[in-house]
Amino acid sequence: MQNFNELNLHDPIHRALKACGYETPTPVQAQAIPPILAGKDVVVTAQTGTGKTAAFVLPSLNRLSEQPPAKKPRILILTPTRELATQVMKATHLYGKFLRFNIISLVGGMPYPPQVKDLARGADVIVATPGRLLDHIEQRRVDLSQIEILILDEADRMLDMGFIEDVEYIAKLTPKQRQTLLFSATMDKQLLTIVSHLLKQPVRIDLSEKTASQPHIKQIMYRTATPAAKTRLLKQLLSEEAVYKAIIFTATKIYADKIADELADEGFAAAAIHGDLRQNVRNRQLEQFRRGKTQFLVATDVAARGIDVSDITHVFNYDLPRFSEDYVHRIGRTGRAGKTGIAISFVSPSDMKHLQRIERYTNQKMKLLSTDRDDDASSAGSGSRGQAAARRPHHEQAVGRRESEVTRGDRTRRREEPRKLSRKEGEDSRIAYVTRDEKKRDRSERVFRREENDSRRPFRGKKAAHEDKTAPSPFARKKKPFNKFKKEEAAPAASRSRRTSARQDSHKKKGDGPARGNNTGFQPFKRKSR
Repeated sequence: MQNFNELNLHDPIHRALKACGYETPTPVQAQAIPPILAGKDVVVTAQTGTGKTAAFVLPSLNRLSEQPPAKKPRILILTPTRELATQVMKATHLYGKFLRFNIISLVGGMPYPPQVKDLARGADVIVATPGRLLDHIEQRRVDLSQIEILILDEADRMLDMGFIEDVEYIAKLTPKQRQTLLFSATMDKQLLTIVSHLLKQPVRIDLSEKTASQPHIKQIMYRTATPAAKTRLLKQLLSEEAVYKAIIFTATKIYADKIADELADEGFAAAAIHGDLRQNVRNRQLEQFRRGKTQFLVATDVAARGIDVSDITHVFNYDLPRFSEDYVHRIGRTGRAGKTGIAISFVSPSDMKHLQRIERYTNQKMKLLSTDRDDDASSAGSGSRGQAAARRPHHEQAVGRRESEVTRGDRTRRREEPRKLSRKEGEDSRIAYVTRDEKKRDRSERVFRREENDSRRPFRGKKAAHEDKTAPSPFARKKKPFNKFKKEEAAPAASRSRRTSARQDSHKKKGDGPARGNNTGFQPFKRKSR
């Protein structure tokens, strides 16, 4: 197929393609668009960077423009990641900018109120991730009863992330006579089972074998021994290579932040992007990278399939991926739209099994390169002292032995009699070790220093016993000081009872007390007036 005019698309879509500068369709587009326009279910297996997004967006918009407008959504596109949803959203707006369709995005990590407003205004095309779409379905904000085309982009990635059950539940909410399109980079037995459940007599288009090798991307492998050697080699390559824009892939989020911080400290314009960041932060980092404000983007595999930047010249695999398909997706970030690119990977001893899987998957034999720095680091880290000393001349080995014997003797003497000296005024806080003969000579000096330091301290009450010989012992019993203003303490309970009983007896004799047998208690004595 020579150009897009042979596909019989509508004029607004042709104008959008001309505005984008697209004239000739890619092999995926040339084979997938005709059966999709015919209304058939299609399964496409192709790698990233081959134009799969336009392969399902263009015929979907063409079918939507042939029908009258409706209040409910008619096209549903499901993606595994937020970055990929953003990419599909922009492509849909780009190809349909001359068409009056409401296109909304429902992805996680974004606030709910704007999405609720978009749904209330009505939508023709919904680009969503399964989790956030299910949240709106449970709140009865989305009605999928009029869906005409269901598109599953990167279905193998959704299977790896555990979204297939959600996808099957969402598919049950759509009409049975819908058209289903499935695009994936790989196809295994589990995914074939899902295809048999969701699609009806699909047309299969397999371009994965032709695109797995990717000859327009130069692949280089470096042998590294330690993570420190990886970081050192990465900084060296970024400084020496003619790198315009590069993505550095790591295995973990912690390493992504760590490498981005180290590169920023070295003066590189680097930033990190991974799943722990908020969606607005991820969008801002990606937009700065797309505009050129950030030159190096450190990312995890979550962002491997959602970054569509056409001018990426290099891809660095700081850690090799566990799955061979992810390696192809990573290096597919460069060399897009027929351009050339360079993919550089660091292989540690623990990554050899992953390298063998990649070689079997791509049908290529990778050549491992080594650097001088890496050889020095590996020999110093893994070799013994005898192997390291064997590379030195004979007279240097003898000097090294004599120095080691002297050092060993000093270390033995210090271990037997260690002693820390106090810090001198104006000197560094270093620790020195003295012998027994030096202890007596240094004792008076240490006592003098202690007294001098104590004299400089602010006065905080009594002096210590070793400074004031007249001070009492701290173990002596303290005497209570006499206070003439202190009130007299109350008499004990026994004496009060005797005094009270005597007073009661005197009252009984005089007849002033209460009558016998009265239980009212003791009445106070009343003095008679004279």
